Amino acid sequence: MNLMTIMLQAEAAPKGNNTMFLVFMVLIFVVMWFFMIRPQQKRQKEAMKFRESLQKGMKVVTAGGIYGTIKEVKETYVLLEVDSATAIRVDKSMIVKDNSELAQQK
Repeated sequence: MNLMTIMLQAEAAPKGNNTMFLVFMVLIFVVMWFFMIRPQQKRQKEAMKFRESLQKGMKVVTAGGIYGTIKEVKETYVLLEVDSATAIRVDKSMIVKDNSELAQQK
């Protein structure tokens, strides 16, 4: 009896339009790509380009908030001078900003 009731209810249910569902799903994906994925990829490319362009003498800020001047650039790290007699080795991926950009924002 229960199986028969379920079968009758399934037949009585209105059939949805599958193409509208697919269009809606594609629309959601396109909107997500424009507002979330594309800007993130753009930021990653800009950060990679910035890290590849690091040069001796540039003033930078690390992800930890340390301000300093680049003293030496190697393949995976930079030597950052934070005081007149103090230098630290920092991974290139942790350099986030050029200090001159901060001065222009103020």
